[in-house]
Amino acid sequence: MTRSFRSPMPIRRFAGMTLLTVLAAAPDAIRAEPTSDPAKPAAGKISFDRDVRPILSNHCWKCHGPDAKERKAGLRLDQLDSATQPAESGKVAIIPNKPGASELLRRIHVSDADEQMPPASENKPLSAAQKEILKRWIEQGATFEQHWSFRTVSRPSLPSVKNKAWPKTPIDHFILARLEAEGLSPAPEADRETLIRRVTLDLTGLPPTIAEIDDFLSDRDPKAYEKVVDRLLKSPHYGERMALDWLDASRFADTNGYHIDNGRDMTRWRKWVIDAFNRNLPFDQFTIQQLAGDLLPEPTNAVAAFEQKLASGFHRNHMINFEGGAFPKEYHNAYIVDRVNTTATVWLGLTISCTQCHDHKYDPLTQREFYQLYAFFHNVPENGLDGRKGNAEPLLKFPTEDQQKQLAELSDNIAKLDARLKSAKDDEAKTVKADLDRLKKVQTEVEQLIPTSMVMREMDQPRETFVLIRGQYDKPGEKVAAEVPAVLPRLPDGAPRNRLGFAQWLTHPSHPLTSRVTVNRYWQSYFGTGLVKTSEDFGSQGELPSHPELLDWLAAEFMASESAATTWDIKHLQRLIVTSAAYRQSSRVTPALVARDPENRLLARGPRHRLSAEGIRDLALSVSGLLQHKIGGPSVSPYQPAGLWEELMARADGKNWTAQEYSQSHGADLYRRTMYTFWKRTCPPAQLATFDAPDRETCTVRRARTNTPLQALVLMNDPTYVEASRKLAERMLLEGGSTTDDRITFAFRLTLARKPTARELTVLRRVFEQQLARFQVDPAAATKLLSVGESPRNEQLPAAELAAWSAVASVILNLDEAVTKG
Repeated sequence: MTRSFRSPMPIRRFAGMTLLTVLAAAPDAIRAEPTSDPAKPAAGKISFDRDVRPILSNHCWKCHGPDAKERKAGLRLDQLDSATQPAESGKVAIIPNKPGASELLRRIHVSDADEQMPPASENKPLSAAQKEILKRWIEQGATFEQHWSFRTVSRPSLPSVKNKAWPKTPIDHFILARLEAEGLSPAPEADRETLIRRVTLDLTGLPPTIAEIDDFLSDRDPKAYEKVVDRLLKSPHYGERMALDWLDASRFADTNGYHIDNGRDMTRWRKWVIDAFNRNLPFDQFTIQQLAGDLLPEPTNAVAAFEQKLASGFHRNHMINFEGGAFPKEYHNAYIVDRVNTTATVWLGLTISCTQCHDHKYDPLTQREFYQLYAFFHNVPENGLDGRKGNAEPLLKFPTEDQQKQLAELSDNIAKLDARLKSAKDDEAKTVKADLDRLKKVQTEVEQLIPTSMVMREMDQPRETFVLIRGQYDKPGEKVAAEVPAVLPRLPDGAPRNRLGFAQWLTHPSHPLTSRVTVNRYWQSYFGTGLVKTSEDFGSQGELPSHPELLDWLAAEFMASESAATTWDIKHLQRLIVTSAAYRQSSRVTPALVARDPENRLLARGPRHRLSAEGIRDLALSVSGLLQHKIGGPSVSPYQPAGLWEELMARADGKNWTAQEYSQSHGADLYRRTMYTFWKRTCPPAQLATFDAPDRETCTVRRARTNTPLQALVLMNDPTYVEASRKLAERMLLEGGSTTDDRITFAFRLTLARKPTARELTVLRRVFEQQLARFQVDPAAATKLLSVGESPRNEQLPAAELAAWSAVASVILNLDEAVTKG
């Protein structure tokens, strides 16, 4: 069977043309990628956080902000005391209530290039509107506020709304209040087919089956939708869907990265993550076990004790080097820096990486504080160049039952020989010694074959930590101890000053960031954009929340639910979001609303965006019947263009390392869920990279979402999708009924959860007839098409007819609606 990446001409010619025809015919929603800021310009009272801070942060704080070493003229404009005191010139930048006397206003209006602020060299001129905001702010008293994300979370009251029939969960009160204030109305609820497809994709990453669709359509219970949600939250595939985003955040991969990029095995840790989501491990425990599972008191249950240690592998997912000639201290430093940056992104939503070399230019974070955080992660017994054998110490071992039995027998025999050796003499002693050496060698060989997972472990004697001058690993400065940033709450009373205490600090109710940052990412996964668009940056350079009160209500509810009486309950949070009226809205939109709110930040319509790279492939495998539903296990290697790894990793000594040559999987492993695909950092799966999957060299909490011609070429020509089209065509012939329209309808419902319109039926019927005619006169082309992929072809089905239906299936899988959630 051929696995060529060039699919037969009929698919390329007709699929592309027909796809455009169907899209033009379908009465689909108008879509636009958002670009607007949801915050309205202030018409009355000026808000420092909303109106003034963004101006000062973007235009002034680089030279007049938190970074003392870069500060000019002795002027700091991020603090009231400094801004209202004389600068080095003797002049006062801001005099509250006196704009005419404030030097800041004079300097932003002056025409003299030597005095003008910001300087022309910065290429960041203020607009007239920005200047007016600063003037009005000073007129109104120049009130400064603590940055919104550093304030303690408090639960706001639900706002009152006029349309009291619309809200279904407390979330909707906040959405509707904003819409009513904007003079907008929410969209109608989406039809049931759209709803079940949307929520099934969101909670499991897979499309609903036709049986599941029909059950929902026939269920007249007013709570039918809620029943669907509850069923999906209990699905084992829910954990896989939730884990996928966490793998990005944790920079999970199957190789060590850097120039050799040899293999490693953290798949048991990946399975722990899936299981943790499925059993609804509270997020505070999810956090603590991953950051410090090795430091928790050991449970009496051996399995639980083992799982805690396994969880701590989160911070062993970073890249590991062993390059000849490299300095161990340099890369050891790189690993710890990565742990600090990843922790800051995932739990704090702050760009702390900026402080590795100097104080932050925009946020109240210092270089000294970076290395105080560094000290929490500096006590793992590792040397910096220890990835030569794949997994690097410290390790947790997973012997199989056979290995356990073999090791037990070896230990018993070694003990017996040791006892004999003590009394043996001369030739007997030599024989016993030889047998003993042989068994010990076998024991070592068996132990080296035991599967492992990298974990954290604390050294008995902690290392000293120093501020590194300019971030250089070999230029230590001031000695520091483990501590948290001054702008945030102190460590909880009694918390140890180690990773465990740090993790407990992150999940303490007084912490202002962890809950906000986490609920925002979950919102992002459903609506495409977080309430804070910059989910990786809750600092001054990040965007303001579109619905700040809703963000705080969700954060408070997540930490301690009033309705569910639970704490840090992940499933409860998911249920709140997907059962809301806001989530259930139709995604159809008018041109006027697109112009008013292109990014849907006001949420006057339902979510609609392209599926993830993994979601697109999983959908094709699922509807084709190829998908294997096994959960967990080793990573697999699906179809990939030949030679990618080999071109990149061509080395004279390449045979000495793992993961240098791509070895494609076969059989069931070809059709595992995409999250189990082997992830090589220096050459991520090509098909997934085309759809914006990250390289996982560093932490990612917000994927890009692009549209490129390469994506269309992958969907039409990659063996995965050509083969899926063939297997979907077989299902259409065997399960879809006896008429052309029935078969088209069957494939539509499998893929899109709805029936085709009359016009769509007409277009696809014509595609089938044209393709059938072509393949009947060109049986070789049919054979070539049907030979793509390793799954066996159903030889009982006529080749020309199956090839024609494969073309129809390809068109359906290529529809914009097929690769979109909405």
